[in-house]
Amino acid sequence: MTEADEVRLVVPARPEFLRLARVTAAGLAGRLGFSYDEIEDLRLAIDELCFGLTGPTGRHGTVELVYTVGDSSLEVAGQGRFLEDIIPIGLTDLSRVILSALVDEHQLTSGPEGPRFRLVKRRHSDAPVSGD
Repeated sequence: MTEADEVRLVVPARPEFLRLARVTAAGLAGRLGFSYDEIEDLRLAIDELCFGLTGPTGRHGTVELVYTVGDSSLEVAGQGRFLEDIIPIGLTDLSRVILSALVDEHQLTSGPEGPRFRLVKRRHSDAPVSGD
């Protein structure tokens, strides 16, 4: 992978489809040489932030994710595009603590186009990077 590779994924904003967001992140992180624990941290962080966008039962609309692959980091940006009025979003205090422990950077914001999140996870392990 080169420094600016991007992968885009658009899924329905329902819990059963958001699994694809975790699987995609795990696959990309594995190619970057992230350790098993780092990959699991990333998967959990994506769960927390997707839940922050859609709530426990999901929403009518989609979540668009953009995965940007760096040399030793993965940035994931998520954008909710919902059919109904924008419901206030947010993270619980517990979610903020969890995210701070799991990823290097994270944020969840609301804007005129809908809610969005961003996270960055850097590889801290010395695992070799896959060249496939």
